[in-house]
Amino acid sequence: MRTIKPYLTEELLKHCKNDRSKVAATDAYPVCSYRELLRTAARLAYCNKDYLLFYRGQNKDYRNSSGKSTFYPSIYRGTSSASELQNKFDLLENAGKELVKLFKSKQINGYKDVKNRKLIRWSILQHYEVCGTPLLDFTQSLRVACSFAMMDSADTAEKYAYVYMFGFPYLTNRISINSEHDLINIRLLSICPPDALRPYSQEGYLAGTDEITCEYDRKDTLDFNNRLIAKFRIPTSDDFWEGSGVHKIGREFLYPENDPIQEICSLLIPSYLGGSGKLNPASLGLFLQYWQRLEHYLITNAGIVARSEQVISPAQAIRILKGADKLPGNGVKIEILRRIRNTIVHRTPKHLTENDLAIHIGELKSILQELNIPAAD
Repeated sequence: MRTIKPYLTEELLKHCKNDRSKVAATDAYPVCSYRELLRTAARLAYCNKDYLLFYRGQNKDYRNSSGKSTFYPSIYRGTSSASELQNKFDLLENAGKELVKLFKSKQINGYKDVKNRKLIRWSILQHYEVCGTPLLDFTQSLRVACSFAMMDSADTAEKYAYVYMFGFPYLTNRISINSEHDLINIRLLSICPPDALRPYSQEGYLAGTDEITCEYDRKDTLDFNNRLIAKFRIPTSDDFWEGSGVHKIGREFLYPENDPIQEICSLLIPSYLGGSGKLNPASLGLFLQYWQRLEHYLITNAGIVARSEQVISPAQAIRILKGADKLPGNGVKIEILRRIRNTIVHRTPKHLTENDLAIHIGELKSILQELNIPAAD
C-alpha cells in the first residue's frame, strides 16, 4: 500500500520531533480524557482533508524490530516462509467453502453474496474471528475504538491503552477499491447479512491491500503503519470519560449475544482455531510446514526419476518414487499423511484430535530426517 505522510497539530508535531514521518516510531501521544481526544481527532481530521479517518483500539502498542508500531492483517502475522503463508491461504479458502455450505443449509439471507464474493466471505471470517485473513478490522467510531482498547484492562490491570488513527481514501462503494493507494476498504454494515449483529454494534470496516496475494516483494508494504496518522495513549480508568457525556461501551454490546452469524461461525472455529479442545493453530501450522518440505522433495525427485518437466502432483510423485523404491516404508505412511493433509486443507477435519495431529507431526519429522530434509530453515 502507498505510504502517507500525515499533517499534524503543533503539539503532535513537536511530540514527533518535527518529523511527520516518525509517527509510527514515536511513543504514543498521551491524552487524559475522551473530550481531549475528540478535540484532537477533530483538528487532525481538518488537517488531513484528503483522507477519511478510521480508528483502531488496542491494549498494547505492538512494535516491530525497527521500533515502529505495526498493524499486519492476521494472516501475515508470524509467517516466516512462502509455504507457510500458502498453507494459511489454503485454510482460509477451505473455511470460506464451509461457510458457504452453512449459510446455504441455514437459509441465511444474503447467501448468494457470500457464495459469489470472496471478499464478503473473508470479511465474515475475519470479523467473527474464525481464521486468519488478509484483512484488518477498523472502525469509524472513536468511542468504539476507545472501548475496545480498554476492554480487557480490568483483567490485565493495565493503566493505559492505545488508540490509533489511520487515513484511507474516501469510500465510493460498499467495497471500495483504490488502485492508486493499493487499498481495499469494506463497509461491513453494507456487505454482511442482516442477521449479523456484531458489525452494527462495532460500526466495523475492514481494509486490505489491492490484488491480495500470498506473494509479495516486501512484507512491510502490507503493514498499515503506512497509513498511520496518529497514535494516542489513554488511561483505562473511568475518569477518562468524565465530562464527555458518553461512557465506555461494554463487551455485551460490542459482542452481542444471540447473533445468528456468530452461532454459525462458532461451528467453524473449533476446526480452524483450536476451539473446544480441538486443534491448536500452531500444531496445524507445524504439520503443514513439515508436509510442504516433504512435498517439495517428492515433486522435485519424482521429476528427476521420470525425466519429466511437466508439473507432477504429490500423488503422482509418490507413485513414481514408490515404483523406483526411493521412499521409506514403500511410501505407505507418506500416502496416508498426504490424505490427512488434504483433509485439513480441503475439508473440515471433524475426527482429527490434537493428539492425532501430534502423532502425525512426529511421523512427518521422522520421514524428513530419514530423507535428510531439514525440518526448519
